[in-house]
Parts: sequence; C-alpha cells; structure tokens
Amino acid sequence: MENNYTSMEQSRYSNNILIYGNKSLLKGAISPIKLLLNKIAKDHKLTISEIEVNLVHDNQLLEINQSALNHDYYTDIITFDYTEGKIIRGDIYISIDRIKENAKTYKNSAFDELLRVMCHGVLHLCGYKDKTKPDKTLMTKMENKYLEIYKKVPRGTLKDVLR
Repeated sequence: MENNYTSMEQSRYSNNILIYGNKSLLKGAISPIKLLLNKIAKDHKLTISEIEVNLVHDNQLLEINQSALNHDYYTDIITFDYTEGKIIRGDIYISIDRIKENAKTYKNSAFDELLRVMCHGVLHLCGYKDKTKPDKTLMTKMENKYLEIYKKVPRGTLKDVLR
C-alpha cells in the first residue's frame, strides 16, 4: 500500500495510537488507519493524547467485561474513556474472534469489520453513545462516513486526509 506521507508526518500521527496484539487483520495498513483515527478526533475538535488498541481473543475480552463492567457476555469492543476536556485518552479492547464472526455474519471482510470497530471505539472517545436506537443510528452513520473516507487515504497525502 503506497502513500505520499513523509516519515515525519507519519510519526506525528502514529505515536499517539498504540496497537497491541495480533495485527494480521490490519493487512499492514497501520499508518493509514492511525491517520483515519486521528481525523475522527480532529473533525470533532479534539486531540488524541494516547489511545491503546488491544486486539485480544474472546476469552480475554469476556474476562474484562465481567471484571470491569459486571457483564457476563461476549462483545466485540470495550472502550475505557479517560478523556479530559478536548484531550482524548483511552483504552480500546477488540475481540478478534468477534470481528471474524461478525465479518461472516454481515458478509464483510474481517479488515473492514475491524476498521469499523476501531472507528466505533474512537467515536465513543469523542462522546458518541450507542445505547438507544437514535444513538445507534447516528453511530453507524458516523462509522460509515469514516469507512468511506478511509478508502481515499492510500491515494491521498496527509494534507488531503486531515482536511
């Protein structure tokens, strides 16, 4: 995946998002994904200080769900928000197993499903909720918006992406 980003531009927008775990579903597109996640924050007039994205398995996420949230069910994502004012800080845990299962269910690629869920987590950190039907509708609309923008990232420059 070729792009026109300078290494200085890439590092500026890469150092604030840390991705841990099995990154194979990301298909080597880590830099453009980080740019997109930063764009979400920038569009909401927020700045990412640090986000940790942890790609884990079902059993690990279930354990977090049980111990931290007192929920006894599998989920695809849990977001812990430590944002203060306009500075975003948070931890995002994503189940790779749920991503793969959801991709099959929704006839989507695992990459696209993972990208959607990563956007979902950052949107939570920007203040979006998804407990009510109107909130879920808005969240899905925003996810779709950023998935469409992502399709332009590899061909663009950093300036184009962060407009």
